[in-house]
Order: sequence, then structure tokens, then C-alpha cells
Amino acid sequence: MTKDQKDPLFVLIKSLTKSEKRQFKLYVGRLGVNADSKFLNLFNVLDKANTYNEKLILSSTDINKRQLANVKAHLYKQVLISLKLNPAHQNIRSQIREQLDFASILYHKGLYNQGLKILDKAKELAINNEEKNLAYEIVELEKVIESQYITRSISNRADQLSIQAKELSAANVLTSKLSNLSLQLYGLLLKTGYVKDEEESQQITEYFNARLPKYDIADLGFREKLWLYKAYLWYGFLMQDFLSCYKYATKWVELFYEHPNMIQLNPVFFLKGNNYLLEALFFLRRKEKFDKRLAILEETVNDGNFPDNENVAALSFLYLNLNKVNAYFIDGSFSDGLFLIPKIEKELKSFKSKIDEHHQMVFYYKFASMHFGAGNNLETIYYLEKIINNKSLTMREDLLCFSRILSVIAHYEAGKDEHLEADLRETYKFLIKMNDLHEVQKELMRFIRDLGNIYPQDLKSAFKKLLEKLKIYEDHPFERRAFLYLDIISWLESKISNTTVGQVIRNKYEA
Repeated sequence: MTKDQKDPLFVLIKSLTKSEKRQFKLYVGRLGVNADSKFLNLFNVLDKANTYNEKLILSSTDINKRQLANVKAHLYKQVLISLKLNPAHQNIRSQIREQLDFASILYHKGLYNQGLKILDKAKELAINNEEKNLAYEIVELEKVIESQYITRSISNRADQLSIQAKELSAANVLTSKLSNLSLQLYGLLLKTGYVKDEEESQQITEYFNARLPKYDIADLGFREKLWLYKAYLWYGFLMQDFLSCYKYATKWVELFYEHPNMIQLNPVFFLKGNNYLLEALFFLRRKEKFDKRLAILEETVNDGNFPDNENVAALSFLYLNLNKVNAYFIDGSFSDGLFLIPKIEKELKSFKSKIDEHHQMVFYYKFASMHFGAGNNLETIYYLEKIINNKSLTMREDLLCFSRILSVIAHYEAGKDEHLEADLRETYKFLIKMNDLHEVQKELMRFIRDLGNIYPQDLKSAFKKLLEKLKIYEDHPFERRAFLYLDIISWLESKISNTTVGQVIRNKYEA
């Protein structure tokens, strides 16, 4: 990575819109002394620069090398303050925090009654919007103020605040336990993918049950339910229980439609819930429901009332386009979906700094698989090499493993098999290193290794024998994971019937 991509201040300034830059200059210009300040001069230099260049900064401003770090830190803070004041970056949470800050200032000035009035309104706003952490913080400040400003108008005020603090604390503890469990399961899914064997399945189940707190669904609020559904969803994905995934993803999404104000407050969670609902439908091959849900999501995102910021825009792009690609996998219409690839690839560049490397590689695997399904093996190899040659990618070990397996198959299909023995050895070593060498992979590697010894007239018969061997694993609780990443069965059937993988999948879907 180049230094300009690493420098936080440069990246922040380059992320600003024209209106945000204008507001920053107005914010700084409110004080005349800032007109020729060092930090404003630094802002102007970085704003015009294409890359971060320290020599250019020192030669273009009166900042010396010893001062630069302090001036950069001050500028970074001023840009953030300016953004905080921008209405586009203000929401319910920021409004509540602002009221909390105001009340704290009034308390320190000894204006207790005014502070309590502000806190009472802020607390109501926090509770109504499920911001229970902030509500608890408000109650704690109320308790501090009430201990110094006692009125006779509410004799049981102390009891009320104590009960409220206890209830909010219990809700926050439950939310914290559920969010911890959800995040830990999500981390496991990202690192290793689906469970590989009975031992791992048992470990995950024990892990889940030991950390799932006791709860009564009737007592849970929006936030507690959200984390509960997430935890069950990740557990379902790890166990390859896609019906359970569909069930809890549906609960997750419907929770937002039951509380539409939460879509405005938590657009990221709304988008994620819809993405996992679509992913579950994709694995269940329910195309009609998939298409309907995808259309509803796209309509919601494009609605003028849907929140609009860089983060939401990046996630909307990610989830809509991944699922638009997936739509062509369900019925095998790969050739029909190829037009999406250059369009998505072009837009992906503009979101590169907002979308993590793992999801960029998922796009490349999808592009490779789509080309493979359409019979374009050279294009398949091109996109897989982007994943295989990425030495910094440490997430989703299973994605790395199946990229290598598909690459070996695509090289064979494209007739680029001069290095097949070496490629097989490398793939074999990699699978052992990742502890991902299972029966399906073993059979496939063995078959490809022996391809050179099979006479052309015996090829179809050899494909049929491999198909019979692999068919028994199609519904195996752990071996079937191989078919989620790479539809080897359909590939073999395409070789036997002399057609494309896409056509085989389409025939199955129509049947």
C-alpha cells in the first residue's frame, strides 16, 4: 500500500464532499485569526494534492518538520468537529448525546433544575428509540443531580430512578451478552466458514449453548431481539442449516418493518438483515421469493427517505450487486448475467476504500464462478488468480481453498494443463495446511491427477464413475459444504452430457 492510502488525515480530507469542504471553511472562517492559520493552509495543500507528499507540504506552507505532527492532529480534530456540526451527520444518537452534554454543563454551573428538564426529555427520546445505553447514562446523571437538588414535588423520585437504572442495566447486560455471542459466531464464520466435521459441529453447538443467555422473548425490546436473531442466524450458517437461517433472517427483517423508525436509525443493520435473508433464499434455491425480496430491498434503498451517507451507499452497492449476481446462480443462467461483471467491477473501484478486501475477493470468486458456469475458462482463471495471488487475505479460509480447486479445474478445461501436476501438488499442500482436505476434495484431486492416464474414449466413463462416488456426499451434513462453493456434480454432468454447467443447472431448476 502507498503512503497516501495510509495517512488518516489525507484519507479523511479526500473523503469530504464539496459541501463538507465548504462547511469546513465556513466553520474555520468564523474566527478571523484562522484566515491564514497553519492548519488551514495544510488543509488547502492536501485538498489539492493527488497523493500524500510530506516534502510538498513543507515547501508549500510555513510549517516546519517538528510542527507538522501537531498541525496535522489539530486539523484532523477540526475537520471532525465540522462534520459533527453538519446536519447530514446528525441523528437521534447525536441529538441525545448533545442534550446529555448540555445537561452536564448546566449541572456544573449549578443550574440543577434546568439540567433535569433537559435530561428528562433526552431520556424519553432515548427509550423511545431503543438507545438504552444512553438512557442508562442519563439516569446515572439524573441520580447525581437529584442527590444535590432535592424537591418535594416527587417524593419517590429516588425509588423511580433506582428501579429505572436497574431495568436499563439488566437490558443492557442481556444485549451485551447477545451481541458478544453474535460477534464471536460471525468471527468464526468469516475465519473458517461452515463446520467441516462432527467434532467441529459439536464444539460450535456447545459454544453457542454455553454463551446463550436465558431470556423471555416477551420481555425483549427491539435491540435485544435484533442481537438474538443475529446470534441464531450465524449459528445456522455455521451449521449449514439454511432453513433456520431463513427463519431468523426473516425475523430480523420483519423486526425493522414493525419498527420503521429503526430503519432510519439503523440502516446498516437493516441492509445486513436483508442480505442474509437473500443469502438463505439463495442456498434454498427459492428464486421466486429471492427475486421478490431483492426487488423490495432495491426499491427501499432507492427511496428518497432512505438514509444516505458514504457507509450506507457502500453497503447498498455491496449487498444489491452480490445478490444480483447470485440471482443468476439459482437457475444457472450464467451467460445472461455476464453483462453485470464489467459494470460492477467499474463501480467496485470507486468503493474500494469503503469495502473490505474480503468482500472484494467474494466478488472475484462470484465473477470466476459465473464465467465457469458459462464455459469461459480463461476468464475464470483471470479472476481466481486475483484471489490466489492475494497474500494478505486471511479471512474465509474455505474461499481460498475452493478458489484453488476451481482454478485447477478451469486450467484443465482450458487446455492449460502443462503445469497440472505442480498445480495439484500446490493445491493439495494448501488444503492440508488449511485442514480442509475432505473426501470430496480428495476424490476430485485424485481424479484430476489421473486424467493424463485416461484414454479420450474412456473419459466419459471416468466422469460417470467420479459422479457416482461424489453423489453419496451430496446430502452429507459436512461433505456437502464443497458443493456450496463449487457445484462439482453439475460440472461432471455437463462433461457427461456435453453441455455447459449453466445448462445443466438450468435443466435441474426447470425440472
